Amino acid sequence: MLRRPLAVTPDLLLMAYRAGLFPMAESRAGNRLYWLDPEGRGILPLERFHLPRRLARTLRAGGYAVSADADFAAVIAGCAEAGPGRPDTWINPEIERLFLALHAQGHAHSVECWAGGQLAGGLYGVALGGAFFGESMFSRARDASKVALVHLVARLRLGGFTLLDTQFVTTHLARFGAVEIPRADYKERLRAALEARAEWPKAPTAESIESQIRRLEGPPPGGPELPEFLNETGAS
Repeated sequence: MLRRPLAVTPDLLLMAYRAGLFPMAESRAGNRLYWLDPEGRGILPLERFHLPRRLARTLRAGGYAVSADADFAAVIAGCAEAGPGRPDTWINPEIERLFLALHAQGHAHSVECWAGGQLAGGLYGVALGGAFFGESMFSRARDASKVALVHLVARLRLGGFTLLDTQFVTTHLARFGAVEIPRADYKERLRAALEARAEWPKAPTAESIESQIRRLEGPPPGGPELPEFLNETGAS
């Protein structure tokens, strides 16, 4: 007896996130999606986010215009494209379709960084309750994805979110305070976050975002300032 493959729908995707799973394709050209539930899960504690001094100066300089949900399709396309040091990605057309649908439903959000009217970098993810599931980020100019991440954290703190899931911990994310926790610990935090009352800020004032960013400045969590030689990665 032949079994028809289970169609992955936006509703099924939301159910998976609530259960602690997330999808990935084997490659950009791959046709199959895989559900991941790693033993160690990366999170970025919002209350312990570390804003490096040089990046704080970059933010104060105002070299980038930052928006949210202004061009979700362009952000996920940027995350899906190959780049230096990244010959392939895990974002296939099926994942793009699903997340575009989630964005249309108000569940998926993006943060964009613009330079000279051109998209220089950004990130996207899914918001459920007080949990934000960071999916991917990309950068076409120096610090663009980092600036997007800082603005994401500012928005999440402003909206009352309690969990920022990064899936894995990279050197890029570790310098901001990302840590890996056991699966059981993650599931407990996820359950609590899903029950939290939080809301993605749709139109926060510039002053409220800047206030949150100022609060992020200070000593790094658990040690001295990390060196600035760590490179950006194209995807989380």
